Amino acid sequence: MPRMAALKPIKDLDYEQAWRELEKIVQSLETGQAPLDESMKLFERGQALLARCTSLLESARLKVEKLTGQGLTVPFDMDREEE
Repeated sequence: MPRMAALKPIKDLDYEQAWRELEKIVQSLETGQAPLDESMKLFERGQALLARCTSLLESARLKVEKLTGQGLTVPFDMDREEE
């Protein structure tokens, strides 16, 4: 994992960049090898990366809905039997 100071600002990352970095952070935290201070910084950056990914996905969803004129979600009830 690159040093925190050398990392790109989160607002400048596209979805794929943010997701890859988030995956690396999760792997690093799962090993438990980082000192507490570093782990906390990684966790905080991971939270911000997750928010960035969520925001970018929501923006993409809204754009698709606008372009198609319809929502992407289809109601699905697993408890309801087919008629």
